[in-house]
Amino acid sequence: MKFASIAVALTLFAQTSAFAPNTALPALSSRVAQINTNNNIIVNNGPVIVSNDNTSLSLFGSRTRKAKKFNAPAKVDGAITEKEVRSLFELWNDALATGDSSIVASRYTKSPVLLATVSDVPRTDFATVKDYFDAFLLKEPQGKVLEGNISIGEGWASDTGIYEFTMGATGDKVKARYTYNYVKEDGIWKIQHHHSSVMPEEIAMGKAITEDEVRSLFSLWNDALATEDPKKV
Repeated sequence: MKFASIAVALTLFAQTSAFAPNTALPALSSRVAQINTNNNIIVNNGPVIVSNDNTSLSLFGSRTRKAKKFNAPAKVDGAITEKEVRSLFELWNDALATGDSSIVASRYTKSPVLLATVSDVPRTDFATVKDYFDAFLLKEPQGKVLEGNISIGEGWASDTGIYEFTMGATGDKVKARYTYNYVKEDGIWKIQHHHSSVMPEEIAMGKAITEDEVRSLFSLWNDALATEDPKKV
C-alpha cells in the first residue's frame, strides 16, 4: 500500500510538472510590438517605448511580422468550418514553436480566460497569459490532438478533447484534457477560453514504481528542503 501511494504521488508530480511554470527563470521575450514611421516602438497592451537603435528596431520588427502572421484576419465572412476550427489549434501550436510568449499570448482575446494545468490563478489578460507561457515555453512544448469534438455556433466555435505534448527540452510526453472556445475579435478568430487538465484516471490508477523512482522521491524531498519553504516540504 505504501508503494501504491508513492506511485500515485510520483505520477501526479510527473504529469503536472511538465506543465508547471518555472518561476525561478526569467521571461525570454517582451510584448508584441509595432514600429511607426517615427521609429517609436508601440507595445500592444503596454506602455510606449522609444528607441532609435537599429538592432532593437530589427528585433521588434521581426516580432511584429511574426505576430501579424499568427493574427491574420479571417479569410471568409461566413460560418467557420470544422477543418478551420482545428487549424486554429495548429496555429496556436505553431505559435508555441516560436518560443515567444508574446506571440502565443496574442492568440488569445483581449479578455481571455486561461485555466492552465497547474496554475491556481485564472489568466484573464495579455500580461498574465504571457506570464504563464514565459515559463512553459522553456520546456519547448509541441502538441497534437489525439481526439477532439468540434462545435460551431453563431460567432463562436469550440474544440474539446485530449491532446498530448512532447517537451523538446526533456523528451517527456504528457497527455491532458483540453477545451478551446474561439470567438472572432476584430475580424480575427482568437481563443476566448482555454482549459487544460491532466488525465484523472492516470493519476488515480498510477503505474508500477521502480527502485530508481523510489530513490528519486528522496531527492524530491531533499530539493524541497533546499527551498527552505515549509509548505513545499
